[in-house]
Amino acid sequence: MVELVFILVSFCASVIGAICGIGGGVIIKPVLDAFGLYSVSTVSFMSGCIVLSMTAYSVVKANLAHESVIEKGVSTWLGIGAALGGLLGKQLFDSVKALFDNADTVGAVQAAALFAITLGTAVYTVKRDKIKTHHLKNPVLCAAIGLALGLMSAFLGIGGGPINLVVLGFFFSMQTKTAAQNSLYIILISQITSLLFTIVTGKVPEFPVVLFAVMVCCGILGGVVGRKINSRIDNAAVDKLFLGLLTVIMLICCYNFYQYC
Repeated sequence: MVELVFILVSFCASVIGAICGIGGGVIIKPVLDAFGLYSVSTVSFMSGCIVLSMTAYSVVKANLAHESVIEKGVSTWLGIGAALGGLLGKQLFDSVKALFDNADTVGAVQAAALFAITLGTAVYTVKRDKIKTHHLKNPVLCAAIGLALGLMSAFLGIGGGPINLVVLGFFFSMQTKTAAQNSLYIILISQITSLLFTIVTGKVPEFPVVLFAVMVCCGILGGVVGRKINSRIDNAAVDKLFLGLLTVIMLICCYNFYQYC
C-alpha cells in the first residue's frame, strides 16, 4: 500500500513539476521523508533520479517538437554553475549529517531550510508584479547564481525547486512558462552531474530496486502528461497551481520538522 502511494506521488509530482518547472523533487523528497521508511540519503538519491528522468524527457521532447523557449546563452551558464553547486551541496549535506549522532536528524535541518525557501518564494510570487526585474547576461554572474541554486538544491535533495522560478523571473525577467522550461533545462544539467558524481565516488545508497524503477518510469510518464497540460493553460493558471503547491510543501515541511525533532 505504501509503495503504491510512493508511485502515485512520483507521478503526480512529475506532472506538476513539468507544468511549473520545479522538477518534482521538492514534492517527492518531503513526502517520502514523512513516511520515514528510508534514510534521508536514500530518499535524496531516489528523488534526484526521478527528477532527472522527467526533466530529460521534457527538455528533449520540447527540442524535437521545436517548442523549446530555452535561452541557452543564459541557462547553460546557470546549469554549469548549478552542477558545480550541486557537488558542493552534497559535501555540505555530508558535513551536516556528520554533526549528529542520529544521521536522520539532518532531515529536520532540511525541512526547516526548505520551509524558509518556500515561504520566501510564495511571498515573492504574490508580490512579483510590484518588484522590478533585471536582464542579466554576464556569464560569470549567471554561473555564480547557478552555483547558489545548485548548492541549495543538492543539500535539500530536491533536484531543483521553486527558487529556480524566482531567480529566473527576478534576474532574467522571464515569464512563468518560459521560466519553467529554462528551469527544467538547468535541473537536467545539474542532475546529470550529480548522478555521475554519486556513481563515481561510490556513494550510491541502498534502495528498493523494483520500486525505484517503477518510480522513475512514473517520472517520465508525469513529464508526458505535464507537458500536455502546460501547453493548454496560461501563465496565470500556472501561477495559481504554483502557489497552491507551495502551501502544501510548507505544511509537509512542518510535519517533517516535528517528526525528525
